[in-house]
Amino acid sequence: MAQEIERKFLVTGDFKSLATKSIRILQGYLSSNPERTVRVRIKGDSGFITIKGIVNASGTSRYEWEKEIPVEEADELLTLCEPGIIDKTRFLIPETSGLTFEVDEFYGDNQGLIVAEIELPSEDTSFEKPSWLGEEVTGDARYFNSSLIKNPFQNQKTR
Repeated sequence: MAQEIERKFLVTGDFKSLATKSIRILQGYLSSNPERTVRVRIKGDSGFITIKGIVNASGTSRYEWEKEIPVEEADELLTLCEPGIIDKTRFLIPETSGLTFEVDEFYGDNQGLIVAEIELPSEDTSFEKPSWLGEEVTGDARYFNSSLIKNPFQNQKTR
């Protein structure tokens, strides 16, 4: 089984000048059940379908399976998704140990939210935290994309 291991942080400082690449992403959910989410994504000119399992107790690991599909099929599947579309730009920022931060700047009902994720080879992998990282929100379901379609950032009064 493929395991996704990641930590997630709010972003509080300037990061864009450090990005080596950026790409627009649209995504929806055929199922946003926390025990098994099924995501459809258009990333640039590519389409993907992804299935994720429930997160472990620490909030850092979960099963993930992803398959590239034709972008036309992803576009069709988006019409079948639950209400709400995630619209964001992803910025890739290298970390000093060779890992990469993926920083997502959200639009629409999630405007104002900027979240950084770093995928790790193991839960105990250390990495350098840049000055633009804010509060860690790993495991906080409010910041799962599948939650943001149901309760967008603009509707969250207490953060």
